[in-house]
Amino acid sequence: MATRRVSARLTGAVLAALVGGGLGAVALTPASAGAAAPVTAAVTTSVVTKAAAASCATGKYQKKVEGYLKQLGGYGTVTVDGKQSTADCAAIVKFQKRFGIQPAKGLAGPTTYDVAKRLAATKTSACKPKKKGITFCVDLTNQTTWVMKNGKPHTKPTVTRTGYAGYRTPAGTFSINKRTKKEWSDPYEVWLPYWQRFIGGRGFHQTTTYIHDKWRGSHGCVNLLQSDAKLYYGIGKIGMTVKVFGRRPGT
Repeated sequence: MATRRVSARLTGAVLAALVGGGLGAVALTPASAGAAAPVTAAVTTSVVTKAAAASCATGKYQKKVEGYLKQLGGYGTVTVDGKQSTADCAAIVKFQKRFGIQPAKGLAGPTTYDVAKRLAATKTSACKPKKKGITFCVDLTNQTTWVMKNGKPHTKPTVTRTGYAGYRTPAGTFSINKRTKKEWSDPYEVWLPYWQRFIGGRGFHQTTTYIHDKWRGSHGCVNLLQSDAKLYYGIGKIGMTVKVFGRRPGT
């Protein structure tokens, strides 16, 4: 009788963990009519781990992503231990949504790791902006961009995608010389939302494809997520400075 009571308590604990973890109800069938079904410690541990992770799987880069998110700040409480938790899951999902990473389900996969690493490696001071006024900065090496005002960060670094091999975005100091909310590209037959040209036929605009496809690239433009393109357009004015430095890997 003692054995049956202990087994029953374990079974109840497992069921509670399953339901509490958002995994739904589970039918537990006894091994036989006269004996309680055995429940091992391993099963209990596995269920509790899933419940604690709040349905987020643990990705290959879990600990590294936790470290980068803690360094970047602004995404919630993160524990750098390589173990998925409810708080870690929420922070990673928030980060993924901010930078348009799909799917935004909290898995610390290669794209999330790559974006976090690039942002963490970005040094805003490397732009060497003007001491007065606005400077748009583009770091080709890390494929990131941000805005400086009076020599200090005005926006946090975000992701970009610049020209690929054969269409490399040139480094240098330029000025915004044309702005339209929607520009038609004759050679590529596509609309370019939030267009701000700064040299030749190159400028800032909202990306027309998934920005995290690293095999893709622009034809020299600085591609932005919709939210960032809209923000940049709201800040930009004719004559404002654009500083492009570094070099995109592989170009």
